[in-house]
Amino acid sequence: MLRGAITLVVAVSLAAGPTLAQTRATLGVGVGTVRTEGGTSFSSGSLSSEIRYATPTVLAQATGFLASLPGGDWAGYGRLYLWGTTPPLTQRARLGFEGILTGTTQSTTADTSRAPVGARTGAAHGLAELLWFEPSWGLGVGAGPSTGWIANDATPGFVALRTRARAWWRPGGRSGATDWQISVEPTRFFGDWFTDVSAGVTLERGAAVVSLSTDARLSAVYGSSGAGSASLQLFVRPGVSLEFGGGSYLREPYQGFPRGRFLNFGVRIGPARAPPPAVAPHWTPLVPQARGDSIVVQFRFEGAHDVAIAGDWNGWTTVPLRPLGNALWEGALSLARGLYHFNLLVDGQEWVVPHGVATVPDGLGGLVAVLLVP
Repeated sequence: MLRGAITLVVAVSLAAGPTLAQTRATLGVGVGTVRTEGGTSFSSGSLSSEIRYATPTVLAQATGFLASLPGGDWAGYGRLYLWGTTPPLTQRARLGFEGILTGTTQSTTADTSRAPVGARTGAAHGLAELLWFEPSWGLGVGAGPSTGWIANDATPGFVALRTRARAWWRPGGRSGATDWQISVEPTRFFGDWFTDVSAGVTLERGAAVVSLSTDARLSAVYGSSGAGSASLQLFVRPGVSLEFGGGSYLREPYQGFPRGRFLNFGVRIGPARAPPPAVAPHWTPLVPQARGDSIVVQFRFEGAHDVAIAGDWNGWTTVPLRPLGNALWEGALSLARGLYHFNLLVDGQEWVVPHGVATVPDGLGGLVAVLLVP
């Protein structure tokens, strides 16, 4: 039973809500219930934490859950996610790298009428991919190894080959943001193949963040199945949000977790995106001046020693601006017509959104400025 119960900790992580150079830590308290495909049902309380460090080219995220289980037992879950990109290979292309480590642990049952069932599991995934960035969409194709481990399990060690093709699209807008993602992951597992197909959308509207996802596993050997989930993060005040989640999830083959359905509710506290003001300033995108074959941008920063610009046109690589005197900084860029996103790095330490320029959410809790080349 408790092998299935530990899946609650994993299921709760599906409902955790969605910065340039920003470190953020949050703490959540929640309750949830799970029913596995074997027919086991149980409810639990949980304590969760998240620490995230993000820049335009690096993301490191550590997540942990501790859940109480029936009979005085408990289960824990930890996940470390690392992602980064190289400097641009071309104006649009980069290499990306992804690493994921997960692990679970579970107490030996406190009920002396049952046999001890303490267990530990772990999994590791690595992937390298070629990325292509456009102002509002992108593509990625890559491959890497995956492996898993279950304590006291007779399954031999293995390394699976995981491949992935994915695409994302993010139309801009001052009143909110919408992120679409789709991925196809063929995996060779113990000599046979299964393919996971997933699609999802995240919508930010005012104080609410809504996420919807659907997943399918296709395999003639391992069987085919489907799942879907939805979550809502509602900011009731700056730094405090309510989280609701529910749906189903696929079987996790690397750590042996069965397929199941879940429902959970929680409260999260920590630095977070605050709801926008009731009447937002009507700012417009930055429209640069044309100078020959280039476009020119200028910004004023009193007391700055150096200023650099980074945008989605070059994979968020910083480019130094030239001081003109009187606190004025200038940069010349070669950009085609279109809509772009950017921010400024002041004195190599602080990322700044220029005042008076239209912004959109960056998908990580921060904002990026909008640049329009007519």
